[in-house]
Amino acid sequence: MSTPTRRAARPSGASRVVAALAVALCVCVAPAAPAAARSAPDSFAGLAEGLLDAVVNISTSQNAPAADKAVPAPQVPEGSPFEDFFDEFFNKRGEGGSPRGRARKQSSLGSGFVIDPAGIVITNNHVIEGADEITVNLNDGSKLTAELVGRDIKTDLAVLRVKPPKPLKAVGFGDAERLRVGDWVLAIGNPFGLGGSVSAGIVSARNRNINSGPYDNFIQTDAAINRGNSGGPLFNTEGKVVGINTAIISPSGGSIGIGFSVPANVAKPVVDQLLKYGEVRRGWIGVRVQQVNDEIAETLGVSGSDKGALVAGVNEDGPAAAAGMKTGDVVLKFDGKTIREMRDLPRIVADTEIDREVEVVVLRKGKQETLRIKIGRLEEEAKKDDLPKTPPSPDEPKTGAALGLTFTPVSDDLRLKFQLKPETKGLVITAVDDGSAAQESGVQAGDVLIEVAQRAVEAPNDVTARLEELKKDGKKTALLLLSNRQGDVRFVALPLD
Repeated sequence: MSTPTRRAARPSGASRVVAALAVALCVCVAPAAPAAARSAPDSFAGLAEGLLDAVVNISTSQNAPAADKAVPAPQVPEGSPFEDFFDEFFNKRGEGGSPRGRARKQSSLGSGFVIDPAGIVITNNHVIEGADEITVNLNDGSKLTAELVGRDIKTDLAVLRVKPPKPLKAVGFGDAERLRVGDWVLAIGNPFGLGGSVSAGIVSARNRNINSGPYDNFIQTDAAINRGNSGGPLFNTEGKVVGINTAIISPSGGSIGIGFSVPANVAKPVVDQLLKYGEVRRGWIGVRVQQVNDEIAETLGVSGSDKGALVAGVNEDGPAAAAGMKTGDVVLKFDGKTIREMRDLPRIVADTEIDREVEVVVLRKGKQETLRIKIGRLEEEAKKDDLPKTPPSPDEPKTGAALGLTFTPVSDDLRLKFQLKPETKGLVITAVDDGSAAQESGVQAGDVLIEVAQRAVEAPNDVTARLEELKKDGKKTALLLLSNRQGDVRFVALPLD
């Protein structure tokens, strides 16, 4: 399968064609009803007719600087009849035959939609990124110059403002949480620069993670979405915007029935903040989290399908540390919302109001505890959280081996050999057995062992003693806390046998 791609805008120049597609329709956002009670209307034409005027085409232009190095004029024999011709041509046009010193224009096309009759337009950030000029083309053929109100790279959204001579046709956001797999949806946009075009399909899946950003939660649809549809709306059958078309999977660049839309419930808070502040202000608690796989879940006593988010690091100056959160905690609920998997937590925290105090339920050593955390603000420039401090290592190094690992306390020689940070403390893994579970889990020589089953280890004997305790307790796996050479920490569950 091809990597999901942003539908970057197509070069301008294609003629505008307005097309409406008639296909079968059934109500999709009403409360659940038996399949036998549903019937399909004959056409989407009435719905599309009322929506087309609110969907716009967006064209942008960017001034690209002239090339630094020009192609030299051809060398011809002195006195040749071509000598005057080439001298005149290259002197007027500049080296390479292009206007001397003149920047080139690059243009692109995308889609968007109006959410305020006064002239507020929503689109994708990648549609207008780097643009020097942005033009909004309305369905009636009129053109309006747009200014950028704000943009958010993480969700690939942008808000534009135009000044229309009269109120524009606008549409509103719907509730994407009510969508179900199999519901009908309509996509309207500007595919391949053709102009306003309608396509219909169903919701193929929800909550898709395509690894495009930290807050991925896409709606997947088989409604035809092509290059130029970027930023266009995905409507439910009530005429509400439930998604913003953003990416496709396609080996050819055309629709193969796998398109992705940012859900309205994700987009609306971002749009509201961009309108209010010109930027997005996200919540932050200062933790690093990782996925809870089956082995880790068994080791920590996490039961059920909701695995939560495992805290792999706590910023010592962050709100989570102030509230008593610790490395090894599993976050089960945040502000009353269940954390079904690791990627739910960053998105929920980011959407939480700054300076608000919320309750957080964590699993700690088999027991649930409730913490109260005051939400801080995420500073986008912060790249890495501080790591928790580890216990000091013994003065006399000794080597130990277990679980397919060979380890020894940190020494100056090992710091130099593995390029470890000066503050690194713990047991350095010096070798990993070939074919071992540790090797399959990505453990490498140079990683540092910090904890075994949520207990700090200072010497090799601490490891073997802790493993014996786990075996006596009937445990089948051991949960290790490791740090790599860059100082990033993670948990790894290894079988005891």
